[in-house]
Amino acid sequence: MPTRRQWLRRAGGAFGVGLAGCAAAPRAADRSAFDPLAPTPLDERAVTAFRGGLHNRGYVDVAVPSAVRVDWSLPVNRGEHTAAKSTPVAIGGDVVVAGDTGELRRVGSDGETRWTARVEPTTRGIHGTPAVANGHVYVGAYDGALYAFDLATGDRRWRTKLGDAIGSSPVYYNGHCYIAVEYAEPSGSVAAVHAASGEVRWIDHWPTDHPHSTLALARDTGRLVVGANDGTCYAWSFPGLERAWTFETSGAIKGPVAVVDGLAVFGSWDHRVYALSLADGSEVWSFAADADVMSGPAVAHGRVYVGSHDTRLYALDAATGRERWRFDTDGWLIGSVTATPDHVLVGSYDARLYAVDAASGEETWRATGRGQATSAALVTDDAVYYAERATEDRAGNLYRLVSG
Repeated sequence: MPTRRQWLRRAGGAFGVGLAGCAAAPRAADRSAFDPLAPTPLDERAVTAFRGGLHNRGYVDVAVPSAVRVDWSLPVNRGEHTAAKSTPVAIGGDVVVAGDTGELRRVGSDGETRWTARVEPTTRGIHGTPAVANGHVYVGAYDGALYAFDLATGDRRWRTKLGDAIGSSPVYYNGHCYIAVEYAEPSGSVAAVHAASGEVRWIDHWPTDHPHSTLALARDTGRLVVGANDGTCYAWSFPGLERAWTFETSGAIKGPVAVVDGLAVFGSWDHRVYALSLADGSEVWSFAADADVMSGPAVAHGRVYVGSHDTRLYALDAATGRERWRFDTDGWLIGSVTATPDHVLVGSYDARLYAVDAASGEETWRATGRGQATSAALVTDDAVYYAERATEDRAGNLYRLVSG
């Protein structure tokens, strides 16, 4: 077997010559030719990704400070679309953040931009969160393409056109990026794209409406699951990638699906949070909020933490769905929740990021920005990062919070 460096050079030259083209997408019937577990010199898992990787559980084993102050802020969002969440990811001492302007930035802990890259012109830019692997940054955009950029320089290595829009975040595993894709019909698909070449290895046009829910990949139970605007949760076998089951709700499934202990957990715009059996798609429990649930749940401490348009953060028993506590804010909670050993962090349309005690539901601190806090919080050893979407008169910022 060639070395990793040799293999990357040979894989269509993609990492060396900056390809901007698009590979022809195979039909769903061709999936038998694709082996997701085949040996590869590429990274097995992402160095960093949305919600922590394959399971989207939103948990990070790092404590947050007892009080915070704003260290710096940087404008990243200019549009008004509610899906512009711009969750940053950490790499070394830097963060990588995408914005609805179509720009992707690597920013140092000092607030200085190391490089800026751009996707092709599109009215809604980038709404997903990048995944970092193989020294590259992978991200989808609202031009319907998946991109690979060099992590060190920001240079574009390849661009693969998959559909009309991509609002979800890529999930990286064993040399491939798995991504949900939207079409104007409306319809959708889920695709597997080779990380070195940008070649489409598998695609299935199963969803009937826009899927910008970020999928989850459960290796232990052999399932790949994603939600869509048609209100359906779709599941494939893995690694076989055969259609396994569907579960219908009465509202759009906008947020990511989290998987834990044999369950798929997600919210719907029918005002409910669902936990389904990954084995057969049967409902294990559901919980009724008082408004739409777009927030991505965090799963930790035997609980599911999730926000709602009803302005509340809920803590639910992960096994039964029983409510343990609720925390009230003054605005919609549409961004994903982040759990740490002792706290739960969530942003609100009231322009604040909250840190709530995970056990009691009592507020520990709040950080006030100038716009609607829509991203998941990124917690590192020395800081907390989050972003907000733009309002009518001002850009949405990326914030770095430090102890204080």
